[in-house]
Amino acid sequence: MLELRPTMAEPAGLVDSPATALDATRSVEALLEQVLDARLCQAREVDPVFAGDVADRVAGLIRRGGKRLRTAFVWCGWRAAGGAGDTTALLRTGAALELLQACALIHDDVMDGSPLRRGGPAVHVELARLHRAARTTGSSDAFGACAAVLAGDLALTWADDLMTETALRSPHGSHLYDEWRAMRGEMVAGQYRDLYAQATGSSDVDEALTVATLKSARYTVERPLTLGASLAGADPRVLVALRSAGRCAGLAFQLRDDLLGAFGDPSLTGKPVDEDLRSRKLTYLLAVAVELADASGDDAAAEALAPGTAHRSQLAVERMRAALERTGARAVTESKIVELAAMSLRHFEQTGAEASVRREFASLLERATGVALDRTEEHA
Repeated sequence: MLELRPTMAEPAGLVDSPATALDATRSVEALLEQVLDARLCQAREVDPVFAGDVADRVAGLIRRGGKRLRTAFVWCGWRAAGGAGDTTALLRTGAALELLQACALIHDDVMDGSPLRRGGPAVHVELARLHRAARTTGSSDAFGACAAVLAGDLALTWADDLMTETALRSPHGSHLYDEWRAMRGEMVAGQYRDLYAQATGSSDVDEALTVATLKSARYTVERPLTLGASLAGADPRVLVALRSAGRCAGLAFQLRDDLLGAFGDPSLTGKPVDEDLRSRKLTYLLAVAVELADASGDDAAAEALAPGTAHRSQLAVERMRAALERTGARAVTESKIVELAAMSLRHFEQTGAEASVRREFASLLERATGVALDRTEEHA
């Protein structure tokens, strides 16, 4: 196992408890820089071509940012379970989640054929351009896809290395690693169910919620909360409350992402706005629209939303977007997000966390879901 020197993995001044979830995300940014520098040095020692073509691009994607929501939720779970003092393990866990997120994004973009990520070219697109510019043999697109799979695998390796080191050094390492192991399996299951739903042309609401839960809700909020709580040796009651809070918040986050995928501004989201519609990806938004169109006898909407065309024209996409509005699916999804966010906040309050931690969680929930929450109960 690669063991990072303390000066690389534990920068001076970052071991004291961050006062807020935002402080934790700022601290993990600095730690990520140290970790990436160490991993890139190792990659260059292995092979300079691999390092320049693959490892540097993985690091570049991670350094392009992202919301760092998972680190913030790790902090909330840790504090809700009574965590205090040295936050080395907390920050390492947050950094490992960011590395894992890079793996998920790279592989997801390959599977979806997405050209953009975080405001720049997706990794497989960059690698295809590299192949094309070098005028080497074979298909540039195939090369880019294959090399991007390896790039995602590398990010996963970095994440696993860091989490293994963290678990081995933690008094609660076995519980921490159990949460990590379960999360990785759920991610793969969710990605497969996403592919399977698209292949079958499913329009089922329950299936859409299953995909959203496995692929996003648990991985984005629920597991980060319980990873943080595990670091603090949380009791079962707190873990149950955090799982419920995380599941609701994670679903609300994914439903908001679905709405942004259909109606958002690509200059703000960093990815094409029509992608989910063009490929007819199964989302809660689409499934509800199909259900409402069938119930109301809106044949035009049902036809616009039906499976069939492999890659839809811009006109077909516009018809889909209009159908999502006309059937009321957009409004229903907005209402569901509000409902889930409120439920998440109530579940989090059951942890018995301090008022300051509850306020931090509520602020983070608002940021993740775009919902202005009623926080009157926080002061009760």
